[in-house]
Amino acid sequence: MPCPLCNSKETQKIHTDAHRDYFKCNICKLVFAPPEFHLSATDEKERYNLHENNPDNAGYIQFLKQFIDPMMKRVEKGGEGLDFGSGPNPVLSTLFKEAGYSMDIYDVFFEKNESVFNKTYDFITATEVLEHLHQPLKEIEKLWSSLKPKGTLGIMTKFLTDDQDFSQWRYKDDPTHVCFFSEGTFHWLANHLNATLEIPKENVVFLTK
Repeated sequence: MPCPLCNSKETQKIHTDAHRDYFKCNICKLVFAPPEFHLSATDEKERYNLHENNPDNAGYIQFLKQFIDPMMKRVEKGGEGLDFGSGPNPVLSTLFKEAGYSMDIYDVFFEKNESVFNKTYDFITATEVLEHLHQPLKEIEKLWSSLKPKGTLGIMTKFLTDDQDFSQWRYKDDPTHVCFFSEGTFHWLANHLNATLEIPKENVVFLTK
């Protein structure tokens, strides 16, 4: 079973539950569910429509601030950003706009505007997105090519840690979550992209050109 991130065939099955199998790559350390266990696009979109990520959700705003605050320390006001995977309610981009940043949004289900990839950005955000990607390497490289020199790709996803009992990890139980990243995976990714890696907060990663 080839790894969807590094394309290595050095993978092994690490867990099976009632719904699907999970494999781990020995090279980049990504854990993933194979394509036959991915939802259809229609079913996946229906799941996202159930999310209650809106500007009135104080808990969600506080959750996003773990990402927003360190990113704003890196990028000056007026900087141009892209919110990749903005979802049905682009709360993150709204918060950046209110703070003085210029923002574009892209979402394959809700705002599929391919013209954003004709531009380059000071920063790109992908919060709670990578775990959903069926082709993570392709998508990440696409984002990387859309960054200006010294630009930052900011990622937020729940890390799979060495001490985590995967069988009991609730994050894997969302059927739209198909890729699970560890700190080791991000070190591989930083090396692959020739990027500077920073982990400013738990479950937050910055990759800078």
